[in-house]
Amino acid sequence: MSWTDERVELLKKLWSDGLSASQIAGELGGVTRNAVIGKVHRLGLSGRAKSSSSSSKPRRPRTNAPATGTSAPKKPTPQPQTIGATALKADIAPTPIVEAEPDLEPIAELVPISERASILTLTERTCKWPIGDPATDDFYFCGRQSDAGVPYCAHHCKIAYQPVADRRRDRKVIARAG
Repeated sequence: MSWTDERVELLKKLWSDGLSASQIAGELGGVTRNAVIGKVHRLGLSGRAKSSSSSSKPRRPRTNAPATGTSAPKKPTPQPQTIGATALKADIAPTPIVEAEPDLEPIAELVPISERASILTLTERTCKWPIGDPATDDFYFCGRQSDAGVPYCAHHCKIAYQPVADRRRDRKVIARAG
């Protein structure tokens, strides 16, 4: 189907009469509602005539009050805030997330100066745990012996690789204490 001049004129007339795109497609035949909408858009036909029923009687805004009875409208009850997968909890209070400090002694005092490593002395079998601020001269890496395929010594592996269950348990304990 092609848009002939006669069909375009009929489309303009039906559109200005206030027919919907589906109704116009039915009148024209052989076109879809989307084709009508596309043609209307390309023609720039944005203004529509008001139907006679809407101009004779002003519309009232809808309310949630019942049509009969004189009871006051009910205020909506506030809904609890939900966060993530806690949507089914009745009382939701955000818990502060506090980092759990490992019960390990500071390694900086335990790493002898002879074992400390710089970026140039690291190998695949040395601990690559950074210690200090990289912007300062006293920054170094742990440098202790590490197992093959593991970037850290046993001490830093305990810090870096905590089981998920332990981390969750520690957060709950800290949240209850705080």
